[in-house]
Amino acid sequence: RSAAFRAAQEIGLVAMLRSGSYRAFAAALAGRPLKKKYGLQAIAYGAGDYAGPHTDHHPEEPEAVRGYLDMHLSFSTAAVRDQYLVYARTGHFTEMTEVTKSGLVTAYRLPFWHYTTPLRAKPKQDAKARRWVLLGTFLFDGTKDQGAR
Repeated sequence: RSAAFRAAQEIGLVAMLRSGSYRAFAAALAGRPLKKKYGLQAIAYGAGDYAGPHTDHHPEEPEAVRGYLDMHLSFSTAAVRDQYLVYARTGHFTEMTEVTKSGLVTAYRLPFWHYTTPLRAKPKQDAKARRWVLLGTFLFDGTKDQGAR
């Protein structure tokens, strides 16, 4: 295991993200049953960091081909000016929302086209600007596609 994973375990982050209440919260947001096993990631954006356009589509994964849920918990330092999620509705990048509010919870039914803009720091605070995203990826339980995005 990596040093980052060990540190996350030591501070209780892994236990929180593997808790029944975290999974239940994701299921409540999804509005449908989720598989017991799910993936976790921790992402740190610094000044200038972004994710380019992508869909998170995994047609090679039979359980993910009809979509799945990503739930993000975001925490930003006071040095962050902004960062936006830009996403496609009806095939075009027409929607944009700020994602730097600390304690922000977002849930997405994937796949869909989206990207994040470069994280912008407040003046002269590049080194302190960070946005942490704690990400859970949940597959739907069952084979029937039961909901819309």
